[in-house]
Amino acid sequence: MKTDYRKMIYEKLKRSGKKPVTFKELTKACRKKKFDFEKFVQTVDKMKEDGSISEGKYGFTLTDMKKLKKCEVTRLHKSFGFVKNVYTGEEIFIPGKRLMGAMPKDTVLVRITEGSGESPEGEVVRIVSEGFNRFTGEIVSEFGKLKIVPDTLSKYALAFDNPFMLELHEGDKAVAEITERGERHSEYRCSIVSCCGSSLKAASCAMSVLELYGLTPVFPAEVIFEAKSVSEQKVSAEISKRLDLRDKPVFTIDGADTKDIDDAISVEKTNDGYLLGVHIADVSHYVKPKSALDNEAFKRGTSVYYANRVIPMLPKELSNGICSLNPQEDRLAFSCLCDLDRDGNITSYRFAKSVIRSRVKGVYSEINDLLDGYNSKESCEKYADVLECLPLMKELADILARKKLARGAPQLETAESKLIIDERDVCVGVVPRKRGYSEEMIEDFMLTANECAARFGLENGLPFVYRVHEPPSPEKLEGLKEILAKLDVQYVLGDSAKPADMAEILKRTKGTDIEMIMNSVVLRSMSKARYDSEPLGHFGLVLDDYAHFTSPIRRYPDLAIHRIMSDFLEGVSAEECRTRFNKFVYAAAKQSSETELTAMQVERSCEDCYKAEYMSGKTGEIFTGRITSVTDFGMFVQLPDTCEGLVHTDSLGEGYYESDGMTYLKNFSTGDEYRVGDEIAVRVINANVNSGKIDFEPAERDLYEGL
Repeated sequence: MKTDYRKMIYEKLKRSGKKPVTFKELTKACRKKKFDFEKFVQTVDKMKEDGSISEGKYGFTLTDMKKLKKCEVTRLHKSFGFVKNVYTGEEIFIPGKRLMGAMPKDTVLVRITEGSGESPEGEVVRIVSEGFNRFTGEIVSEFGKLKIVPDTLSKYALAFDNPFMLELHEGDKAVAEITERGERHSEYRCSIVSCCGSSLKAASCAMSVLELYGLTPVFPAEVIFEAKSVSEQKVSAEISKRLDLRDKPVFTIDGADTKDIDDAISVEKTNDGYLLGVHIADVSHYVKPKSALDNEAFKRGTSVYYANRVIPMLPKELSNGICSLNPQEDRLAFSCLCDLDRDGNITSYRFAKSVIRSRVKGVYSEINDLLDGYNSKESCEKYADVLECLPLMKELADILARKKLARGAPQLETAESKLIIDERDVCVGVVPRKRGYSEEMIEDFMLTANECAARFGLENGLPFVYRVHEPPSPEKLEGLKEILAKLDVQYVLGDSAKPADMAEILKRTKGTDIEMIMNSVVLRSMSKARYDSEPLGHFGLVLDDYAHFTSPIRRYPDLAIHRIMSDFLEGVSAEECRTRFNKFVYAAAKQSSETELTAMQVERSCEDCYKAEYMSGKTGEIFTGRITSVTDFGMFVQLPDTCEGLVHTDSLGEGYYESDGMTYLKNFSTGDEYRVGDEIAVRVINANVNSGKIDFEPAERDLYEGL
């Protein structure tokens, strides 16, 4: 009969309670006639590894499994990482030495320890399941041997195999796959999966990020075949079955380079107010449930936009073709026809499958000029069919904007960037992305249609995918209170926050040195918007009901609710809809939330590389920026063009530096203090395209002014 050392160890430690048991005492308790010391030691090591027992200064104790949190590793940096509690969503900081070599997407058990940062701190005691095995890095040469330095996994160069016999050079950007794990990330072995080119080029670095996340503009053959097949369907065969709106002054307004045009608008005056028409490409007519197209769209979840490129959710045969609401072409649409009173309140609405014919492909900048009174001959000719509609649209948009302000919606202004890419695929400029009146007008029209869609789902008892945005958590609210006090913003927050509180904070700091900072702070204090099968409301928009209806070409949740609404409008009962779609909406909400986060991470990483590429040509130049955040090792400064870099304490002069992590960085040796929101002149000293990081050093003000 085999000796069960695990059971014997467990029973000994259980009898001991909280009193630690030494290794000698544990050995004595497990020593029997046929004692296998080697197997006993292996069992102890295994129990330590899986978190069943803990070893302290005075011996072993049983791990209280109730105190362990089941988490997923969400992100890694070279010397630390973050995990997320799978049940509560709480984020936990893990120092690098306590990660046990865990990788992103791994499921781990975490013990909470004392920490000093914004997030709780913990240590990984067990890796329950492995879920990730790829990373990006730069090829380096160590003593004549090529190795790879991971971008986030480890600060050490790792040995690798090259099974595909790729031609590799020092300085290349590569994607690697882990072949052997160790107790620390530095002990891992890997093989090179692909080489993306020089790490000095942002395009190569962006390509590696896309490959890491499995994103590609190339679709499987069966998806392309299906896309070509459905794109050949005749619109004319459907016209008699639909609401014909081709005589209405419907048109689109988008960016000049937009090819996937999925929304069009119309506005008419009524006796009681306005009839707003929001006409959306009827993608669900072409993308059927469980088809190759649908499976691929579900997997992708969203289109990904970076630099001057897009990784589409649907093939171009649909996104730029039959589903794109191109001017002077008959197109199948899903229309929201909404009646609003003179105060912008929704009095009634209806959804209908329709056919439309867009009068013109409107461009934001051109519409802005027309609304501002710049009526050039060319613009008047181009927009002749809809010119009379513009004043009415502006009238309604003004009402909707005032209504949104009146209900207390925070007016957040974030620093978005526009990258200027030349014909060599090199970033040669970065400018702030500015929103004109027509962009805000279209957004408010789309919000109205989205609100109607959510009401439609609720009022008819349909399974649905809602866009939800929950109130700030108590922890984030406490952090916001602390920052308000330190920045001397005179506003008292209660135990819970209303949207109007956030709006008032932004209003009080508008036009001050800390305006940009408070926008960032308020945004960070809020929960992340996501998708859910339950209508939990939208805090930021101050709406009880909200869903995404207006972009089915590039967002799967929109396509999902189009499908459900279509079935219901065609006579399928609410009960049957629930049978068909209950599981589907849960899966669609979960998948869409995850793919949205991935898209945001990818877009941010790619943008950082392109910004670093642009700033690499500015080394030595001096700029004026504002301090946006502080840490114990330095401060981040954002320039007017939205590029952000680090001023490390090493470049600030000698002394002992300490930060509160939120508002100031102080040199306690000299008394010098740097505060968030302060203006500062900086010199560019380095821009690393591979990591997307930019480094600054302080520059003397008089030197800057003398240039």
